[in-house]
Amino acid sequence: MRTHHALAVLAAAAALTLTACDPQSAPASDKPAGGPSAAPTTPAAPTSRAPRTKTATLPNLVGKGLQTAQDEAQAAGFFALKSHDALGRDRLQALDRNWKVCSQAPAAGAGIDTGTTIDFGAVKLEETCPATDAPAPKPAGDSMPNFVGQGMKAVRGALPANASISVKDAVQSRMVLQESNWKVCSQTPAAGAALTGQPVAFTVAKTEETCP
Repeated sequence: MRTHHALAVLAAAAALTLTACDPQSAPASDKPAGGPSAAPTTPAAPTSRAPRTKTATLPNLVGKGLQTAQDEAQAAGFFALKSHDALGRDRLQALDRNWKVCSQAPAAGAGIDTGTTIDFGAVKLEETCPATDAPAPKPAGDSMPNFVGQGMKAVRGALPANASISVKDAVQSRMVLQESNWKVCSQTPAAGAALTGQPVAFTVAKTEETCP
């Protein structure tokens, strides 16, 4: 009887050993969540889109008062506006209602980017628009350009900032206070002469006057 009892004990011990070594008998709580086939989730990549360009129709504003043209351009969605003197005299459009539009760039049309800068060429109400915008004076380099007939204010801007410039009324002994209202009648040195830092002299007349 003792022999049978000993064999039974040994059999039981062997069964316990096999159970402990069997991975299939591990408690369910010890298994990784989601099972062996679970795969990590990759977040979806964000979709990037280029910002859309907004376009609109730019009306034809030539012939309108400058203030009206600016108001209508803004109403159409264009807010980057500037203007210049179409006669090339470098005058400021200080009071827009006193000026009229002779040209616009870009021209009227549909599908124009609303961020585009609209540039108006303008003259005063009593003046006649030129066929094309008068060019600005050629900047002086090593030689003196021909400035005769051009606006004195624009001419001064074309000369070096450190130039010594004298201006004298060619018609009467008037003070030349607002150079944008005066034009060059004569110049020293003459056109084509070398500029080496010497003083520059001009005689001028009012824009509507005839040079002597």
